[in-house]
Amino acid sequence: MDEEQIKYFIEAALLAAGRPLNIDQLQKLFDEDSMPGKSDIRVAIGSLIDDYQYRALTVKEVASGFRIQIELGMAERLQKLWEERPPRYSRALFETLALIAYRQPITRGEIEEIRGVSVSTNIVRTLLEREWIRVLGHRDVPGRPEMFGTTKSFLDYFNLKTLDDLPPLSDIADWESLRVQFNLPDVENVDAVVDPSAAEISIRDDVGNSEKVDMGGGDTDGMVENNHVEAEPSAAPNLDELEDENKQSSEA
Repeated sequence: MDEEQIKYFIEAALLAAGRPLNIDQLQKLFDEDSMPGKSDIRVAIGSLIDDYQYRALTVKEVASGFRIQIELGMAERLQKLWEERPPRYSRALFETLALIAYRQPITRGEIEEIRGVSVSTNIVRTLLEREWIRVLGHRDVPGRPEMFGTTKSFLDYFNLKTLDDLPPLSDIADWESLRVQFNLPDVENVDAVVDPSAAEISIRDDVGNSEKVDMGGGDTDGMVENNHVEAEPSAAPNLDELEDENKQSSEA
């Protein structure tokens, strides 16, 4: 099988799979008598990436492997094609997720200390059910609180290969820069969270009643029992403090 045939087969596999495939998974799809080497597969993928350079599709490498996807600039304009309403998540949820991504492993109490407000059980449950975070272990302190970290699903969803691909904290000074860097929807005025079962949960955002604080930068079963769960208001994020902390830790 020559390079062009390998490339076309890989293209077909990535389109048919509907999920990321790594090099090993792609290699096993070939017949044994015509199985290319891993280096040949990488060359073919590189050629495919070049072919897609000026098209509406792109080959993206994420944590779980390679996938063919719509260019990000096109995706938002094509939302009308999908009848099912995409989940809407609150700003507080994304701020919590950002803290976990940058400060992992981190406990719920540590997140609350940084944000200055409590983290609702619904936010933690939603992140776990979405499989964006997982429990890494327990902090060796009284009460042994759970420590959270991100998952491969988090990396895949946000088009990241590793945590090293996270945007630098220096590029995330406030909510708007966080939203842009992670290609998040504009949720500033969204006050609802839709869980995986599509049951709507209202989250009150009494920003005017909350103390404005800096936001430091850093699988469970069961659904939310009540249709309406009140959560503490979200503080406007500012990751400068965390960036300074990380610099001090590195110098130490």
